[in-house]
Amino acid sequence: MHYPPLIKEIGRGAKGARSLNETQAEAMFAAMLAGSVPDMELGAILLSMRIKGESDVEMLGFKRALDAAVARVVPPDGPRLVAIPMYNGARRQPNLMPYVARRLAQLGVPVLIHGHFDFDARIDPFALLAALELPLQQSAAEAQAALAARGLAALHVSALAPGLARLLALRPRLGVRNSGHTMVKLLDPAPGRSVRLVAVTHPEYLERMQSFLAADGGRALLMRGTEGECYANPRRRPQLTAGVDGQIQVLFAAEEGGAPPLPGMPDDGATGPNAELIRQMLAGRHAVPQPLIDQIACCLWLSGRCASLSDALALASAPASA
Repeated sequence: MHYPPLIKEIGRGAKGARSLNETQAEAMFAAMLAGSVPDMELGAILLSMRIKGESDVEMLGFKRALDAAVARVVPPDGPRLVAIPMYNGARRQPNLMPYVARRLAQLGVPVLIHGHFDFDARIDPFALLAALELPLQQSAAEAQAALAARGLAALHVSALAPGLARLLALRPRLGVRNSGHTMVKLLDPAPGRSVRLVAVTHPEYLERMQSFLAADGGRALLMRGTEGECYANPRRRPQLTAGVDGQIQVLFAAEEGGAPPLPGMPDDGATGPNAELIRQMLAGRHAVPQPLIDQIACCLWLSGRCASLSDALALASAPASA
């Protein structure tokens, strides 16, 4: 593949750059995933895309390349698999993504967590999974077996898409995120049988992801993440938006006002207290904030576990037990 003409298009700066067509984007991202782009050209592509931003058409091409490279996981019969990305870790608040995953599995929805972590100033989410006795599976086949046995599995992204893991690992070297970090949010290990949870940080990415999900199809729940992780902020619910076969629907509007600490909710992201809080919530010994209940209800409905959102909200609100 000849890269200079492509770099010339995307590398003219934020105002002068032009987007690739879908075929060009697919071929380029496939080469990036395969590790066949020379280092200098790869750096130029990643930084050009970082400055320009991926267009809808480019993201569709990237997604086709990613779909061809991802190992498949076949979920058990029944509700769709909920795929949850885990790529940031906590900073100050407890990371409650594992609660969402565990509670969904408790309610009969299979869940696959996939992740990567390389931040110095955040708390390792893999350590949190270990504290909650959620071991990592080593392959897609092992994850599939874990889903069949207990409805919950976790994988490092390298077990699903090694080429994507290599792109993510360039962040410490380059100093900034790249298109791999955008696309990993959209990774689909079970096309046609999945619900992807998609969490973004910046408002402009909400618009971009919503536009992409409308074009890409499938089922997804889009929200603004909490400290970058894929759970609804317990202090103030973000807008929860569903994508269902190309149709976009707001399931819960964003709550207005500030986001002060919750009474009775420990304000500690350290692994030990975080894990204990999740155990208490799962056992019904600690109140669950309503935004998390709302998020779980969305997943119950999108997965097909419940026939309506109102039924899903009733099930998500039911008391948990040990």
